[in-house]
Amino acid sequence: MSKKFTAILSACIAIVCAQSEKSFADPVFLDQGPEWSASLRDDFYTRDQGSRLMPLAWFRSLRRGDGSSFLPDGMTRYGYLSNAHSPSGLPVGFHASGPTGLEVVGMTCAACHTRQITVNGAAFRIDGGPALVDFQSFMSDVDEAFGRALATNDAFAEFAKAALGKSAPTAAETTNLRAQVDRWYRRFHVLMSKALPKQPWGLGRLDAVGMIFNRLTGLDLGPEPDRIIADNIKLADAPVRYPFLWNAARQDQTQWPGFADNGSDVLGLARNMGEVLGVFGLYAPKRDGLLINFLNGASANFDGLSKLEDLIKRIGPPKWQWALDAQLVADGRKIFERAPEAGGCKGCHDVQAGAMRFPFVQTWATPIQNVGTDTREYGLLEWKADTGALRGAFIPLATDPLQPTDLDINILATSVIGSIAQHVLVGQPTADTNLVASVKLNKPQGALKIQTPAPLPPELQDLTGAFGKSIEHIQTQSEKGQFTAQGVKPPTTKGAYESRVLQGIWAAAPYLHNGSVATLADLLQPAAARATSFNIGPEYDIANVGIATHQQSSYIRKTTDCSDLNSGDSRCGHEFGVTLSDSEKKALLEYLKSL
Repeated sequence: MSKKFTAILSACIAIVCAQSEKSFADPVFLDQGPEWSASLRDDFYTRDQGSRLMPLAWFRSLRRGDGSSFLPDGMTRYGYLSNAHSPSGLPVGFHASGPTGLEVVGMTCAACHTRQITVNGAAFRIDGGPALVDFQSFMSDVDEAFGRALATNDAFAEFAKAALGKSAPTAAETTNLRAQVDRWYRRFHVLMSKALPKQPWGLGRLDAVGMIFNRLTGLDLGPEPDRIIADNIKLADAPVRYPFLWNAARQDQTQWPGFADNGSDVLGLARNMGEVLGVFGLYAPKRDGLLINFLNGASANFDGLSKLEDLIKRIGPPKWQWALDAQLVADGRKIFERAPEAGGCKGCHDVQAGAMRFPFVQTWATPIQNVGTDTREYGLLEWKADTGALRGAFIPLATDPLQPTDLDINILATSVIGSIAQHVLVGQPTADTNLVASVKLNKPQGALKIQTPAPLPPELQDLTGAFGKSIEHIQTQSEKGQFTAQGVKPPTTKGAYESRVLQGIWAAAPYLHNGSVATLADLLQPAAARATSFNIGPEYDIANVGIATHQQSSYIRKTTDCSDLNSGDSRCGHEFGVTLSDSEKKALLEYLKSL
């Protein structure tokens, strides 16, 4: 063989290999309905909702433990997905907002709700799918990186050069930057050091409600200048998996325990407003005289939040990419339409008319059922905190006055409803605009109630249920539709969770609210037969529908049995369909793929 021919052959092989690597790396964007497009996807990936994590210049100046930059890989090491359209080199779900040179990094819902799976070496993108990201490691590494930058004067001098974009910044510039970073880090570090558990959440899980409560009560309600109430921050050790977003706007309840009304634009705004508070949206409510100014210094981008909700409505469930057996699908549909006690799904996971929302919006019903699954998330609904700057605040006919120590969920409800009402009724605050919330001040001689505004107008009335479901209410609703299946222990007093319509469920593994079951096939097995541990990663098993056994990832999800339903990792419960024959299970799985 001539050298020339060898060289040509080598070049051709190199080209083929490069093309193959490119085809494996570049995802196939799945069909998610006629209303979803590439331009809407790009908007979804970067739409500013008001999150303000840190200045972009600081983020770019951070160094990892080995001295390398934080951003070269687009943070794919945490499971975040590269975004070729980001001018800042940030991954999907991150944005940089503000004037050139003064941009601030924030997160949007796409960071936690964009999924990529791999089948036979090819990658498939699922917009609105539950992300497989390690948010805890990301936050911990940011905390440690700033700790290193602040550890010595020399370390900070190097950080300052990069952050200020000057090889020799003045002493005044360095001192001013140090004051800004110190204040930022003091708040960030107290949250991370007190909230993050020693046992990691792991890939694809997050204690979102716990972190929202901690962020709000621990960093926003205290005295100036830092507004910290460190004792309000609790260990966030009840991780759950990220939910999928398609059809999220149509369900009449939301959050895994079903404590929040859903299904209208204003309730979507409340849902997303609460999420912004958890991903570092600025919030500094101020008592101005005898009233509360909820939007003092707030960064919530109401226009962006509304547009994101519109985008969520347009995301359809992903279409199954591979071959389906039409006869099995038809057989599986018949099984799906059986009652749960007969191994089917009807009544819990099919489309049913739900509550009506303003103005005449028909939702889908979201049954809240206790089916014997892990109960740990329910502990969050019992958290209490010092109400600080919001002591006594309430929204007339919507929330009760906040006591000196009150439930975290009540503090969240008052904050979200008050902020939305103030935005709608008054607009963004100025030095002369304060209202919306009445305040009851406890004086030695008795309570003094002053200037009670009118109740919420009709277009905001749905907000009264935005975070208004007590544990007792959820339990009562659960008992009305309680199912008993073979092998399921009697339900605990706490542990009812939402049952959503299953369109696109094939793309949402792992399963159960805490991500303790790897595949749908495993979910059709009794809890005792489900895997005690499994690797977590993007490799997908299209036969068993879910997380493949073999992964490149080193993340391992360890589960517990039914002896402790409050472990946070119990694989127990939801034993519906476990007595079906193998052929019936195969047919049901085939139908679930088609949804």
